[in-house]
Order: sequence, then structure tokens, then C-alpha cells
Amino acid sequence: MARRKKRRDAKWMYARRLLLVGSWVLLLVVILGAVLRWGVTGARRSLEIERGARLRDSLEVVKLPDHTPSQVLRYDGFTIYFNKKWHVPNCAVYELTRHEAQGSLPRTGSFVTDSAVAGCARPWDYTLSGYERGHIVPAGDMRWSRRAMAASFVMTNVCPQAKALNQGGWSKLEDKVRSWAVRDSALIVVAGPVLTPGMATIGPRHVAVPKHFFKVVLAPYARPMRAIGFIYPNARASRPLSHYAVSVDRVESVTGYDFFSALPHDVEREVESRASLDQWLR
Repeated sequence: MARRKKRRDAKWMYARRLLLVGSWVLLLVVILGAVLRWGVTGARRSLEIERGARLRDSLEVVKLPDHTPSQVLRYDGFTIYFNKKWHVPNCAVYELTRHEAQGSLPRTGSFVTDSAVAGCARPWDYTLSGYERGHIVPAGDMRWSRRAMAASFVMTNVCPQAKALNQGGWSKLEDKVRSWAVRDSALIVVAGPVLTPGMATIGPRHVAVPKHFFKVVLAPYARPMRAIGFIYPNARASRPLSHYAVSVDRVESVTGYDFFSALPHDVEREVESRASLDQWLR
């Protein structure tokens, strides 16, 4: 009896050891599987982020006519295509994310000349001109970063704007674009003056005064993807937003610029041909 009991005890201990070893093996398999899944997921996420960054960078390229003087200037938060002949930007382009559009830093800064840029206007070129120093990249879009906010006050980002436009219709459009960025997670925004021969000028440096301004907006992550353009007179603009809404194709025709050329051709043709403000106001 005692021997049989010892054999049973030995078998039981052996079974317990096997069970314990099996449990540890199973735990290791689960941990290894989780690590592998995390690694694959992390790699996929990194790849998606990298692809997203490449897409954003390519969409921020604006093609200008060969004869247009243009110097590409990269600041915190945005890029300026600067025209030293007219002392104003040809255009500015930037991505505006949901996080950035909800920035809460106070508006601070003073207008400064970028001394490294030939042809950059000076703040006093606007003195007693009857025009305000109008931001092309709004300071309100840069409230997520003190450096980006300060950069928005560099004179390469400024153009003569009528007070009625700068503080009226143009400001309302900027507010609307921020609300769209919050809704659609991120936008690509391009804005600038419509530069034409024979423009009036102001100040000792003869800074060009455009007759119109444009803005184009692309929602690359919306489904379906959509884009829209706006053209405003450099004057009071008190009509409804729909009055100034146009297709991106129309803005390209007026400016001679090519926007969002990194998109597949059929997608670019589709989104740039529409001027449906209803899609944006839903």
C-alpha cells in the first residue's frame, strides 16, 4: 500500500510539474505573440506616419510659372513662396491639423523684416498707406506654437490689405477654415495675393497692392476627398461665403499656379473641378 501511495504521489508531482511547465510555455507563447503583434502594428503605424508625412510634404508643393520670381522660405509651421520684385508673397502653404486649429496661445508678436531675404518689405512701408499689414498665414492658425506665431509676423508673410477685408470677410473665412480643420482632422491650405501687371504700390520700397486675394483648401483625409477655392476683392467683402467660393481650377486659371499636383491625375481633376460649398458646410 505504501509503495502504491508513493508511486501515485510521484505521478501526481510529475503531472504537476508538466502542468507548470506547460503553463509557462503557454505564457511565453502569448507574450511572444503580443510582442510580435506590437512590432508589426508599430511598424505599420510608423509606415503610415511616414507615408502621411510624405503625402503632406508633396501636397504642400506649389508649382509657379517659370517667369515668376520666387524664393522658397521655410518657417515654423508654413512655407512662403516670396516675390522679391513685388515685395510680397506669391503664396503661402501649410498643413493645419485639428490640434493646431485648437491652439490657445494668445496672439502676440510684432511685424519684423527678414533681413536675410532680398526685397523683403519693412513695417514702415505700410505707414500712412491706407492699407493694413495683412497676414497671408493667419496668426490665428499658429496659436499652437510661440515660434510659429512669431514667424507669422515676418514681413515675407504680409501683404497690403484693405482694413474692411482684413477685419471682415477675410477674417471670417479664416475662422471657417479653422472649424473645417477641427472637423476633418487636417487641411492643406494655400493662400496669397493675385499678382497682376500694373498694380498700385505703397511705401518707399513700392510694395505691390493686389486687387484680389485667393485661398484654396484641400481636405486630403476626408472621404470623399474634397477641395475648394475662394477669391476675394481687396475691399469690403460682406456678401455670403458662397459668393466668393470657386473651384480650385478657377484659382489656378487666375493665378497661373498649379496646386496639389502630387495627387493622382484623376483625383486631382475630380476634386479641383468642383466648387460645391455645400460639401463644406454640412
